[in-house]
Amino acid sequence: MKWELDGQTADVERALAGGAEQPAGWFRFYFADQRWEWSEQVQRMHGYEPGSVTPTTELVLSHKHPDDRGHVAATIDQIVNTRQAFGTRHRIIDTAGNVREVVVVSDRLFDDDGDVIGTQGFYIDVSPAPRQANEDMVSARLAEISENRAGIEQAKGMLMLVYGIGESAAFELLKWLSQQANIKLRPLAEQIAEDFRNAGLPLDNRPAFDHLILTAHQRVAQTDGS
Repeated sequence: MKWELDGQTADVERALAGGAEQPAGWFRFYFADQRWEWSEQVQRMHGYEPGSVTPTTELVLSHKHPDDRGHVAATIDQIVNTRQAFGTRHRIIDTAGNVREVVVVSDRLFDDDGDVIGTQGFYIDVSPAPRQANEDMVSARLAEISENRAGIEQAKGMLMLVYGIGESAAFELLKWLSQQANIKLRPLAEQIAEDFRNAGLPLDNRPAFDHLILTAHQRVAQTDGS
C-alpha cells in the first residue's frame, strides 16, 4: 500500500525506518474456531519468514514469555467467552530466542450481519532497539515540521501516555496506522488527538482507546467528505 505523507514528514519517516523491519503489524482472531491471521510484519516479529507458519492459539502462547504466558492465556479464554476485544502489553520470544516487548491493541471484528465473530488489531514492537539511539535526531527533524508539529506531537504524546510507550514507538504507531488506512499522517494524527481529548476517558480504559485509534481513519474520511 502506498504511503501518503507530506514531503517533510516522509523525510522523517525514512530516517526512522533506516532499512529496518516495520515494528508493527496486524492480526485477526476468530472466536468460533480460534483461528489466527498474522500480517507479514507480525510473522517476522515472531521470527518467521512470511508464509512459513500458520498461527494457532498453541503457537501464539508458545511465543509468550513464561512470566506472561498465563496472563495472556487467561485473556484469550476470557475474550472467547465474552466476545470482547483485548489489549495487553507483554513479552514474546521469537524463534531465535530474542525477547521482544509488544503492545497489542484490538477492537471487535463483525461479520456482515453485525455479529461479533472475533477481534482484530495490531502488534507494535516497543522493545529497546538501536534505533532508539537516534531519538534525539528524530526529535530535531520533527521540530522542523512546523505546519505538522502540533497535531503529530499531540497525538504522539497521548499515545505515549495511554500505552506507556516511547516517543519513537508512538511515531511508528502513527506511521503504521497512516499506511494501513492510506490516509496522510497529519490529518490522522489530528483526528486521534481530537478523539482522545473529547473522549473524557480514564487512562486505564484501554478498550475504548483501542477502538478510537482503530476507527480514527473513518472519521478523517467523513471530515474530508470522501
